[in-house]
Amino acid sequence: MELFTEDVMYNAVLENDSSFDGLFYLGVKTTGIFCRPSCRARNPKKENVEFFPAAKDALACGYRPCKICTPMEKPDQTPGEIRKLIDDITADPSFKLKEQDLRDRGLEPNRVRRWFQKHHGMTFYAYQRMIRLNTAFKKIQNGEKVSKTAFETGYDSLSGFQDSFKSVFGISPSQSRNNRIIDVSRIETPLGPMIAGAIDEQLCLLEFTSRRMLESEFRDLSKRLDAIPVQGECLLFEELTQQLDRYFDGTLKNFKIPLLTPGTQFQKKIWDQLQNIPYGATCSYLDQAEAIGKPKAVRAVANANGMNRIAIIIPCHRVIGKDGKLTGYGGGLWRKKYLLDLERRNV
Repeated sequence: MELFTEDVMYNAVLENDSSFDGLFYLGVKTTGIFCRPSCRARNPKKENVEFFPAAKDALACGYRPCKICTPMEKPDQTPGEIRKLIDDITADPSFKLKEQDLRDRGLEPNRVRRWFQKHHGMTFYAYQRMIRLNTAFKKIQNGEKVSKTAFETGYDSLSGFQDSFKSVFGISPSQSRNNRIIDVSRIETPLGPMIAGAIDEQLCLLEFTSRRMLESEFRDLSKRLDAIPVQGECLLFEELTQQLDRYFDGTLKNFKIPLLTPGTQFQKKIWDQLQNIPYGATCSYLDQAEAIGKPKAVRAVANANGMNRIAIIIPCHRVIGKDGKLTGYGGGLWRKKYLLDLERRNV
């Protein structure tokens, strides 16, 4: 099935469709500039454009990156000044920034609020609060006293800390010693942002933020792992980001990330089998069913693939229809085709 026809790509450009950002780029012959599909700077005539699978291909043909849509950056990339805010409060959760502190940094508080609301589903101040509580949770689990933790993480009173803690976790700080949390973070990729989840330095979730099942996946993980998802950072996310960057550059073919995949015995067998599909190769659901010795379980295999919570690393994008056509993918068929083309180019 031909997904990226010139008509499809040109219509995406006319509609400024951001869901295609990162999947292809267009060069405008009359200006010598190349853009993302979502760029609102211009709607060129079809005869004046050519399309490229990657930004580097447009550069190689002599095009310059557009200053408006910045096609050399990742879609929805975190602005540098916002990245600095996140780094500062992660390094020291007791460091509480207020509106005047943002203005002193040259930032408009409403702009910061809108950015966090759009990309994290909460205000900047709620984000700060979640980072503080994430840190406090871990400190208490490591044996620190509740009162000491409260003041070390920036709370002015013990009662205020306890109320805030219970409103998020549903339990008091002293009751949390036997519970766990799932660290949750946003990771930027050339195909748009992804949400990563980790527990005990093991990756249990990696999904595109547009994934419709994301909320139900978090609920299922929370129940299976008896853990609470909370915005936070861990060392695993740094390694994950580096490996994803290398994967999208075409220089990494096998991920080395510890995984935690709670599920039924059948689901785990399917997810293990997915990881045996070689980089750059594909197989059908029937191939999968036969590989596990259950040739009649094609529908069950397809359902198990759909329940995979760790995109790309557990490569369900490498499974296609028996007739060779692309079939359903939680991240969208456009992304599936991009990933397959990426791997085939770099085998």
